[in-house]
Amino acid sequence: MALASFTARFKQFVTPDALRSYLAEFISTFFYVFVVVGSAMASRKLMSDLATDPSSLVLVAIANTFALSSSVYIASNVSGGHVNPAVTFGLAVGGHISVSTALFYWVSQMLASVMACLLLKVATVSQDVPIYTIASEMTGFGASMVEGVLTFGLVYAVYAGGDTRSGPLRSIGPLVIGLMAGSMVLAAGPFSGGSMNPALAFGSAVVAGRFKNQAVYWVGPLIGAAVAGLLYDNVVFPGHVSGRVNSDGTTGV
Repeated sequence: MALASFTARFKQFVTPDALRSYLAEFISTFFYVFVVVGSAMASRKLMSDLATDPSSLVLVAIANTFALSSSVYIASNVSGGHVNPAVTFGLAVGGHISVSTALFYWVSQMLASVMACLLLKVATVSQDVPIYTIASEMTGFGASMVEGVLTFGLVYAVYAGGDTRSGPLRSIGPLVIGLMAGSMVLAAGPFSGGSMNPALAFGSAVVAGRFKNQAVYWVGPLIGAAVAGLLYDNVVFPGHVSGRVNSDGTTGV
């Protein structure tokens, strides 16, 4: 009986629509990570001293804005365009997707990030994949707080961008999300890196083989995402369900 129940529940998450949503998350996350990490590698190759050249920060922020806006847009009608385990977590906490679906999304996002960083590592041959690090004067707790605040803003923008009451403005939701991410990178890049995305930090760490302060890019973003989702749905707009309903029953931007 228990086995039959498990099999029935598992089949719900491997339907054609569900598999398409996992693939959409993989593709969108892959290209997002490829652009963001690739832009960091490009700026390092073109500029001799990144620490004192603010243009490198601007380059990465612009790449983040364009990449996230585009990635959210191309996946929004299939998977909801999460592109980020923290966004998925925030939507799961808010009850917009099931925990099981969120776990499958996480697998797709994490695998996509590792594959994107691995491709960059292989294709560029001589270049190391950069990892997210915190400033020497910051503590892990402080950096985690920064990442939490950044991710709160990002996930809040995701909720607002998918709000059905936005009317015609909802069509620019992906752009708003990208702009929020880019501005956050400009604000916190020199301090915590401005990741806001556990998959982004994880993929580069796996390929580089360095996991120092990795918890910063999980604990802070997940807490910030959960608070943003709960605040938007239960305090700012109580009783309102935001986000598109996708073909597999999930909701997103």
